[in-house]
Amino acid sequence: MIDDLWLFIFLALIAEILGTIGGFGSSLFFVPIASYFLDFQTVLGITAVFHVMSNLSKIALFRHGFDKKVIIYLGIPSVLFVILGSYCSKFIQPIYLKIALSIFLIGISILLFIFRNKTIKTTKWNTMFGGALSGLFAGLLGTGGAIRGAVLSSYNMKMQVFIATSAVIDLAIDASRAVVYYYNGYVNIKYLYLIPILLLISILGSYIGKIILSKMSELQFKNAVLIFIFLTGIITLYNILFR
Repeated sequence: MIDDLWLFIFLALIAEILGTIGGFGSSLFFVPIASYFLDFQTVLGITAVFHVMSNLSKIALFRHGFDKKVIIYLGIPSVLFVILGSYCSKFIQPIYLKIALSIFLIGISILLFIFRNKTIKTTKWNTMFGGALSGLFAGLLGTGGAIRGAVLSSYNMKMQVFIATSAVIDLAIDASRAVVYYYNGYVNIKYLYLIPILLLISILGSYIGKIILSKMSELQFKNAVLIFIFLTGIITLYNILFR
């Protein structure tokens, strides 16, 4: 059993709430948090399962409309490249994946903050490239939602359509990589007791996130989420280098 299980549950809930608010998905926060409690390959397996449940919760709560065109152009490359990234992850030492994750978190938070008032040009090829990139990062590092969020933001969708569309794409990504992670041996049966716990967390966290979103401005939470991403990356990198 995980040491400090209640702390793990609390932090996983926070990750789910922030993931719902930011629209990136909880894995952006859950992966570095879970890495403090589990080895990185197990984290990848658990994250994929957790994210499947998380996205089902978001689809149920934010089900008022999907952008089918974006789902196709962004989703298909994402699924193809997440399979590639998931397969390649077993050939890379976990320590390098952790370092890459921390640098990714720091870099993406800075870029999203600097270009927070700019959007990616909404072309089919940009959307497909963004999908491929987010899928590859999701397979290798367990998280690519920030890249997908940056692409989706260029479409100026309504909040509920944005979250629902992202959740549908993410569900396909996570279902695909969960299968590959299972064959890679990342799904450790001794941690299967976490699945019902994470199911409850995904439902509760998504619901709380939806309530908060209805009461606060999008800009306030976008800035707060970017700061949290940056600090998570700094702390993760510090623990790798100095522990």
